[in-house]
Amino acid sequence: MKQDGYRPDGHSRRTNWRRMLVTGRAYLMLSACSTLLFVFLGLGGMLQKSLSTSPVQSMQGLAASLSARLFESLLGMELPHMESPEKSPLQAGRMAAFLLRFMTNVNPDDPRSLLASEMPLMDRDRSVLLRPGSGGDEAPEDSGPLGTQELQPDDPGQSGETGIDEPEPSEGHADDAPEPDKGQAEPDKPDAEGPRTTQGDKVVFIYHSHNRESWYPELKSSQKDPNSDKINVTLVGKRLAKQLEARGVGASQSSKDYPTTVEGYNWNYSYKYSLKTVKEALAANDRLQFFFDIHRDSQRRNKTTATIGDKDYAQVYFIIGHKNPDWRENESFANRIHELLEKDYPGLSRGVWGKTAANGNGEYNQSVAPDSVLIEIGGVDNTLQESYRTADVLAKAISQIYWEEQDATKADAPANPSGKKG
Repeated sequence: MKQDGYRPDGHSRRTNWRRMLVTGRAYLMLSACSTLLFVFLGLGGMLQKSLSTSPVQSMQGLAASLSARLFESLLGMELPHMESPEKSPLQAGRMAAFLLRFMTNVNPDDPRSLLASEMPLMDRDRSVLLRPGSGGDEAPEDSGPLGTQELQPDDPGQSGETGIDEPEPSEGHADDAPEPDKGQAEPDKPDAEGPRTTQGDKVVFIYHSHNRESWYPELKSSQKDPNSDKINVTLVGKRLAKQLEARGVGASQSSKDYPTTVEGYNWNYSYKYSLKTVKEALAANDRLQFFFDIHRDSQRRNKTTATIGDKDYAQVYFIIGHKNPDWRENESFANRIHELLEKDYPGLSRGVWGKTAANGNGEYNQSVAPDSVLIEIGGVDNTLQESYRTADVLAKAISQIYWEEQDATKADAPANPSGKKG
């Protein structure tokens, strides 16, 4: 009897052990599969980050590229009162189109995107908004030296009150530039921070890849192409350098006229020419830290002008070339300037934009240094005075960032004897 009673107990224990082993094996398999899944996801994310250079392929670029309508639709799924009669962007076809564009940069709604990577001029104006600005969300526009001929100065309803038909330039060269207006914040005057200077060292370099970009109000009314070898964006760069010097930040500027100094000049190689200028400046001065390529945009006045207080300012775009593998560092630098403008001069900045490789150059010499950015100041209808006001404001923001970095470097000096930024 005892033996008969023992067998069922032993059998029960063996059954329990089998169940435990099966459960444990299943648990281990699930744990191993989950671990492998997360490892592969992590490796995939690292690989994507290292291989991808396009801002739109980052989460930041993805969020910036999604429309407000999509977020409204997502909220409408939980909040019935937000439902809209408009066609929802969450339909399968539209989501598939978005995923195709996200993965391949091919837009099924635009057949030109199939050829854009091989024919840059077909997609030269495509940009990715990385940091929105309160000045508007219109994308910047590039044009060649003759690309704006159809936008003549006497185009009705476009120029605004800029004195566009003045036969003579409204401003002289930067050397005899008028004093800036005493606006609400007096941006031309350095802050009362004491006599901080770089002791004669030049730490900022300003140059112009498209040095002849000019403005209709500053040119003769008969000129259709807003470019000039005398009155052009180099004057704004010179103004910016002067204002930085006034704030103790040593700055140098190149006004090199590439069409006359480069044999066989070709506008399409502008950034190749300016890169040589930047490298020569670095070779002559290894203290250079900030680099600014100053341009003007090709859009009209109603898209490039901000009225702050009772003064008109030329709005700014910050352009980041995503062909540079380290573009995120440049974007971070540009965003610091952008945020200061948003804080002190809301409406002045039109945001930080990433340019894809299809835009042509796509790198803009920004791999030279992390603190390098292309800035577009105003458009073809702005005046030199309006651009000067903006240059004064930029000088204030740039100098603030420079001195903040110097203070941070001093604070880290014991832990970082080399003095290099981490």
